[in-house]
Formats: sequence, C-alpha cells, structure tokens
Amino acid sequence: MGADSDDASRSDPHMNRLSTLVPLLASAALLMFGNGLQGTLIAWRATSDGFPAWLIGLITAAYYLGFAAGCFHFTPILNAIGHIRAFSAMAAIATAAIILAGLAVDPWLWLVLRLISGYCLAILFAVIESWLNAKVENAVRARTLSVYRYIDLSANTAAQYFLPWFGGESFVLFGIAAIALSLSLTPISLADRSSPAAPERIRFDLRYLWVTSPLAAVGCMAVGMTNTVYRSLGPVYCLGLGFTAEATAWFLAASIISGAVLQYPFGHYSDRRDRRTVIMVATSGGLLASLLLFFFAGADVFLNIAGVFLFGAFSMPLYSMCSAHANDRAGPGDFAVISAGLLFFWASGAVFGPWLAASIMGWFGPKSMFAFTALTQALFLAYTVTRKLQRPV
Repeated sequence: MGADSDDASRSDPHMNRLSTLVPLLASAALLMFGNGLQGTLIAWRATSDGFPAWLIGLITAAYYLGFAAGCFHFTPILNAIGHIRAFSAMAAIATAAIILAGLAVDPWLWLVLRLISGYCLAILFAVIESWLNAKVENAVRARTLSVYRYIDLSANTAAQYFLPWFGGESFVLFGIAAIALSLSLTPISLADRSSPAAPERIRFDLRYLWVTSPLAAVGCMAVGMTNTVYRSLGPVYCLGLGFTAEATAWFLAASIISGAVLQYPFGHYSDRRDRRTVIMVATSGGLLASLLLFFFAGADVFLNIAGVFLFGAFSMPLYSMCSAHANDRAGPGDFAVISAGLLFFWASGAVFGPWLAASIMGWFGPKSMFAFTALTQALFLAYTVTRKLQRPV
C-alpha cells in the first residue's frame, strides 16, 4: 500500500509541483482582478469627469513610476521579511489606496495614490513571479508562465465587464476592487509551506540582468511601452471615438481574451525552439495589428475590436517569453533578482509610454495611439533581428 502510494506520487512530478502553486495562483488571480478593475476605472472616471489627456497620462505614468520604485526596493524587502509577509503588507496598503481613491475624486490625490499603488503592485508581482520561477525547470518554464498569464488575462477580462454592469460613477467598483485585493491575502497566507526560502543575500542588480539577457531587458521595456498604453489609455481612445461603455468594455476585453489564444502555443513552441525566433514572430504580428488599427479601423466598432483582438493575440505573450529567455540563463538563487529587474524595465517603459502616447493623442487625436505602438514594436523587432545576427545561438 505504501509502495503504491509512493509510486503514484512520483508518477507525475510536474503535477505535484503545480499543485503546490495553486494557492499562489489563486492569490494572483484575485490580485490581478482587483488591479485590472481599478486601472480601467481610474482611466474611465478621469475621462468622463473631464480630466485633460495629458493629466490622465501623468496619473498613469505615476503608477508606473511607483512600480519602478517598487522593483528597486523589492530585494531588500524580501531579504528582511520573506515572500509571504512582503505580499501581505503590500496588499494591505494597495487596498487602502484604492478605497481612498473612491472616497475622493481629485486628480492630484489620485496621482499620489496611483504612485503608492504602483509601488505595492510591483512588489506583489515580483513576489509571485520569483516564486513561480524558483519552482519550475527550464524545460517547462515558458508553459508554466503561460498558465500564469492565462490567469492574468482571465482575471483582467472579467474585470472589464464590471464597468458596464455597475457603472463607473459610484463607489461600488472601487469597493469591489478593494475587496479583491484584500482577499488575495487569504490563499497565500494559508499556504506558507509552499513559499520558497528567501535567498540569504540578494540585491537589485540591473547590470546582472543586462549581461544575462539584454534582449529580455529591451523586450520588457517595449512591452511596457505598448501594452500598458493600450490598457491604460484604451478608455480615452474609445471615448474619443464615441464608443459606449459596453463597446469600450468589449474593446478592452478583446485583446485580453485574444492574449489567451496564442499564449500557450507561443510558450510551448519557444520551449522547444530558439525563443528569439518566436519573439520575432509575435512582435511582427503585433506590429501588423497596430498598423491595421491605425490605417483601416477608423471609428468602426467591429473593426477596432477585431484589430485589438489580433493585437492582443501577438503582443500579450511577449512578456512571458522575454521572462523565460532571461530566467533560462539565470544562476541558482537569482530568480528574484531577474524578476525584479524585468519588472523594472517593464515599468520604465510603462512610465514613458502612456505619457508620450497621451501627449501624442492630445495633439493628433485618439487614432495616433496605435501609431505609437507600431513604432515601438518596429524598433524592438529591429533590435531582436540585430541580436540574433550578432549571437546566432
């Protein structure tokens, strides 16, 4: 009986390993739902209340500036208190920030609160991603991260539909987002045995990440500049074209839903081939979708939704593949440093991307948002080709 039990437990080691991550992934789902809801809600309320585009872009940039600061401080916090305590403290502060944002609709207060939220969310996501990477092997890394991205995309998709269901004019959605952020504490706190031990000594080291994988660093920055522009300024784009709240929800959800379509296939293929080739394919697809939206979609709701569906299908998997590319080359115990560095580069792109895109939209109209994403993707594609020619393997 005991031998049979031991054989069964050894029969599927990947399943056993995944089961230890279920509490972490459950906390991630609640966290991503709450964060996705508040991001859309802030942009929608700011636009509907008449905030100018440059100010909305500044509020958005404040979130990512805080995110970059959180990446910088993640490693000393992790050294001091470990994964679970770091997660619990930051989730509590993020919950308080979104409640206060719902109680006082003021642009400058929101700017400060989004700065605080960004700081907390950076540490929360770094905890999750370093935890995941510490538990998986290179042979299944991209696929495991794809499952994580599926959860991210599903939670964010669900969050978009709460705007037309409940409306964005009351405190209700702020309260729902706060509840989700607060509940994210529960699964991870009750399953502390699955937490990896914090390394004895780690420090924030961007140079190490750059030496390990410059392509991943540039790729995460490019993803930060493009995907956050769409997700942060999407409501501004839709309102500028005269879309209803329902059409806006479908527009925002379309790229998130489609991101799940190619997430696992890209991850599976990149686990078996040169990840840079798959990154080039995904970037090319996102570039073509951006050009389609800029030149042909106009104000047609159907064409815009179809265009962002393609945009998300190719653009959403890029972060996971860049992350896998860097972590493949990481040394033992370096996953936390790599995760914090990648998120920092992503946040750096996200600080400038929405602000630049919002300014361009203020000058040239909402359609110019996808001209900005197309240019960024074209530059990253050129860089990837150059890296592949310089280093064939």
